[in-house]
Amino acid sequence: MNIAYWIVAGLLALFYFHAGTLKVIRSRDQLRPMMAWVDRVPLPALRALGAVEILGATGLMLPPLTGIAPWLASAAAIGFVLLQAGAIAVHLTGEDRQITLNVGLAATAAVTVWLATRP
Repeated sequence: MNIAYWIVAGLLALFYFHAGTLKVIRSRDQLRPMMAWVDRVPLPALRALGAVEILGATGLMLPPLTGIAPWLASAAAIGFVLLQAGAIAVHLTGEDRQITLNVGLAATAAVTVWLATRP
């Protein structure tokens, strides 16, 4: 893996690990100021989403570091592109309609996929 992958994937992993941890441990009231959409999603789904984000962040880092199933890094990055496609849909059907961060995260994840598949 090259330096560009580690920089981009590392930043993406940090973001998703942080966001996922917040979704897993914080209450709806604590999340509402940051995430206007939390009232539209059942709490178990919100917790599951947080767990998926944590696992995806781990998937970006651990396989390339250990050399065990490094293709999982690409799979995790593709998962984040799909996750953000869903997030954009949720935002556009809601009241906030703020998708700038989601588009940026989807683009960053797409770049991560590209970097992970380069020789």
